[in-house]
Amino acid sequence: MNIAQNLKNIRTQHGYQQKHVALEIGIGITNYNRVENGQREASVEVLEKLSKFYNMTIDDIIHFNEDKQVPKEVVAEDKNLTEQVRLINELEPEEKNVIFKMVNTFLTQKKFKDFVQQNVAL
Repeated sequence: MNIAQNLKNIRTQHGYQQKHVALEIGIGITNYNRVENGQREASVEVLEKLSKFYNMTIDDIIHFNEDKQVPKEVVAEDKNLTEQVRLINELEPEEKNVIFKMVNTFLTQKKFKDFVQQNVAL
């Protein structure tokens, strides 16, 4: 278990430079460089800040391996309808409700627009 190497792998997978990470977690670049190069132990406080920054647990950082890939952005519009519905189904219930409310709003607006076009002479 090499935390320093894990931190470097996590940072590079996210595409960040050491300077950016150090600035985001509030430590000096030299100190961060020493942590990442194994010249200094990462404190619990630094690990907590890094876990929040990377949206990972400290355990994920400590036990990180190269086989784990940082999830890539999912772009639903690139997917077919079946895949889009499957992705929506993976969301939390509150998130699904937001999507369904939005869809209902758009459908209501479309029905209203269609009604106006069919029944109101211009």
